[in-house]
Amino acid sequence: MEVRLKVRRHDPAAGVEPSYQQYEFDAPASATILDSLLIIRERVDGSLAFRSSCRSAICGSCAMRINGASRLACKTKVVDLVSRGQEITVEPLANLPVIKDLVADMGPFYEKMRAVSPWLMIDEAKPLPDREYLMDAARSLRLSQFVACIQCAACYSACPIVALDDDYLGPAALAKAFRYCHDPRDDGKARRLADVAQEQGLWRCHTVFSCAEQCPKGVNPTEAIQQLKKMVMLMRLGLGR
Repeated sequence: MEVRLKVRRHDPAAGVEPSYQQYEFDAPASATILDSLLIIRERVDGSLAFRSSCRSAICGSCAMRINGASRLACKTKVVDLVSRGQEITVEPLANLPVIKDLVADMGPFYEKMRAVSPWLMIDEAKPLPDREYLMDAARSLRLSQFVACIQCAACYSACPIVALDDDYLGPAALAKAFRYCHDPRDDGKARRLADVAQEQGLWRCHTVFSCAEQCPKGVNPTEAIQQLKKMVMLMRLGLGR
């Protein structure tokens, strides 16, 4: 089939202003956006920069904006977006600096993920259990949604609050904070809630749901944020552990 892509090109290191470049080529009917970008780089324009790795919607490295929505290029089929011959616009993730073309600098995103202490914190003063730490099946199933996050930053790119406030922690970091605060094996709930219950944390979310709508793995950060707000209020009332 004929594929027409309009790709945003930008090389800040070279001092080149952003512009759009059009590509037209033939691709298999089953081609994804990532397949199409690989065809461009290998057969048409070797200077085009983008990230990719697993090609199985697991690593998250090929996240970008496709027709204005944040998606995984390896998971997005051309035929599912447009009819034959129609143009598709491809741009880097929003709300992050651009290194080159479709390659976004993930540094700010990862810094905010680290800010919520995304790991189990154990109170060393507590006696060790007689056997391994266990989690009941119901809670494990509830947390599985948030464990599914692959840190692709699609939700971060889609969030209108991040676009307005660079200091906002963002949906992925807050969803990760809920994942650990809701884990019965964790002893760092109070500390973690204090970290996220700031002006640039939980209370900046406007419940737009764009993060949940565009997550390629079905994670709902908005739900996690609302649950964290509930945890904070219960703890302030002395009703939370």
